[in-house]
Amino acid sequence: MGSKLKQISLVFVGVLAGVLLSLNFSAVAQREAARFPLPVDELRAFAEVFGAIKSGYVEPVDDKKLISGAINGMLTDLDPHSAYLDADAFRELQVGTQGEFGGLGIEVGMEDGFVKVVSPIEDTPAFRAGLKPGDLIIKLDDTPVKGMNLNDAVKRMRGKPKTTVRLTILRKGEKGEPTKPFEVTLQRDVIRVQSVKSKLIEPGYGWIRVSQFQEHTGENLVKHLEALYKKEPLKGLILDLRNDPGGLLNGAVGISAAFLPPKSLVVSTDGRTEDAKRKFVASPDDYLRGSKEDYLKGLPAGVRTVPMVVLVNGGSASASEIVAGALQDHKRATIMGTQTFGKGSVQTILPLGNNTAIKLTTARYYTPSGRSIQAKGITPDIMVEDPSGQPRIREADLEKHLTNGDEKAAAQKKEAERAAAAAAKPATTGGDEKPPAPIEFASPGDFQFLQAMNHLKGLPVQTALAPNPAARPKN
Repeated sequence: MGSKLKQISLVFVGVLAGVLLSLNFSAVAQREAARFPLPVDELRAFAEVFGAIKSGYVEPVDDKKLISGAINGMLTDLDPHSAYLDADAFRELQVGTQGEFGGLGIEVGMEDGFVKVVSPIEDTPAFRAGLKPGDLIIKLDDTPVKGMNLNDAVKRMRGKPKTTVRLTILRKGEKGEPTKPFEVTLQRDVIRVQSVKSKLIEPGYGWIRVSQFQEHTGENLVKHLEALYKKEPLKGLILDLRNDPGGLLNGAVGISAAFLPPKSLVVSTDGRTEDAKRKFVASPDDYLRGSKEDYLKGLPAGVRTVPMVVLVNGGSASASEIVAGALQDHKRATIMGTQTFGKGSVQTILPLGNNTAIKLTTARYYTPSGRSIQAKGITPDIMVEDPSGQPRIREADLEKHLTNGDEKAAAQKKEAERAAAAAAKPATTGGDEKPPAPIEFASPGDFQFLQAMNHLKGLPVQTALAPNPAARPKN
């Protein structure tokens, strides 16, 4: 038995080495293999485990399943965002950037073996049900999530429109303690994400919301700006990026370019390879994909000078943090709200040639002044309380998150914020309470939005909601 396993492992080491050098990125692998020789002892151990499973596991196991699991394990052990994308996951990723897919409408990650809500997507079943960032999904129907990988959990949540799925949710209380789980039954729907919305709040003041950065977000932003300026020139503009989980990098560059002078630095990236060291500027070369016409050509002239407030919160991540950081560093807008999520890493999609791919973290993002977004986020110029009162999950809370080089200071700041929040608010008992209805953005009940309007008009800004309802601001 032992000699047979040894023979299998020696053959498998050779086969595995060949496979590693024959993927789509073989040229890169060959260069790296020359610089860093393959760890033969570790590969032999891996092959011995493979051989032991093939010959001795209680049931036969498909080779493809074992290899896919090994690849997935390698990637998920790196950081929360690197992952193996099987054919279904790869297809869903491509479809999602187009703005339409089936499911519940939740941006999710994994923590402690559970699915964690990063952000519900606006106007979806999850958003309307009151799911909040930081919620842990511990059961899907009657099946515990513990032990599933993220791809399997996402597949279970997606399905045909009009079918239902029951989620068991664990939500933390004010002091971070877990409360009693509760159930929410959601009806799946075709998720059509309208990535840009706008309205004229009152004469001279406009509001534009970007809920996700998709392939056509830049063009849609321009259409909404043109519609606002057709009504009348603006004296003030609110760009609302709250609960925007991010999306495509070129979309973030395009949105930033709409408000910045041409050729302004928007974001830079830095990683180990030359391809990962990039600067992205407000130029069609960096925000257009393919040979499309420059959609910023017909932008109303006043857009680049109108006074602006950018609203952010703990659900603003990745591409939305790039935009907020660029407009803040160039002093083009006042950033208002609460600390952002802190997802400042670049994921590169590397297709493997068999309709699968890997999503690999290859670089960190930096704002124009050189600040790292990773695990820190963007600190608003004016901190304004999020009246939802829910604890927020951030990048720095995720296991195995990529550091930014100043982790100790970031951890101390986060602990201070938690202590201040706990001292300011009474503890809740949790229990069987159902999630409250979400606040409608840009409504009379939207405290942060009202403060943004006050700032644009030169009126006093309240940083915290008054405890007495009679003293709270009215629109």
